[in-house]
Amino acid sequence: MDDHRRFKDTVYEIFARLGKALAAPKRLELLDLLCQAPRTVEALAAQAAISVANVSQHLHILRVARLVTAERHGLYVEYRLADDDVARCFVALRHLAETRFSDMGNAAQEFMRTRGDNEAVDLPELQRRHRRGDVTIIDVRPAEEYRAGHFPGAVSIPLPELKSRIAELPKHREVVAYCRGPYCVMAVEAVAWLRKRGFRAQRMEQGIADWKLQGLPIDVGSAEAHP
Repeated sequence: MDDHRRFKDTVYEIFARLGKALAAPKRLELLDLLCQAPRTVEALAAQAAISVANVSQHLHILRVARLVTAERHGLYVEYRLADDDVARCFVALRHLAETRFSDMGNAAQEFMRTRGDNEAVDLPELQRRHRRGDVTIIDVRPAEEYRAGHFPGAVSIPLPELKSRIAELPKHREVVAYCRGPYCVMAVEAVAWLRKRGFRAQRMEQGIADWKLQGLPIDVGSAEAHP
């Protein structure tokens, strides 16, 4: 085998390592969760609805592929994306799937339609409304995800707390809810619940990973803007 062939084989074998690491639905879901915030194995297992043992196996594969890193904090090990390039890869893969497989978009549209939510506000429109003070933006993800990064000016109201904190939302202003991205259902559920109670509410489809990759400003920490 000549040097040229050995070089080519080496390069594509390295490419294939990444493909193998990504070739499992649950590993993709774990990456999606880690796009939001670092998490322990136990937290990932709860969010992805699989056992701790299975999560550990998936994370080992992702770590060998250098897609995630781990750091010990006392009794727990916290995982995070290796860097922003991993988030870019995930979002690009999601977009590629959307353009190649129509059933992906069809499934999402049908899910939204059954919940009476056929339209989402796009980011430029949300930014315009936010600058004018026309909307209250709520982040309905878990609080740790909000602290790791959120839309500037958004208020953290995790979905399970929405009922008890509804008095914080002014009815004279439209509410826009967002969560983890286009295939996360928390914002859909929040909007449906708010509309039933007389609020003008919409969801934003994009999530934190999309904004980061567009170079948009992201706030971190627990400080919240008041509606």
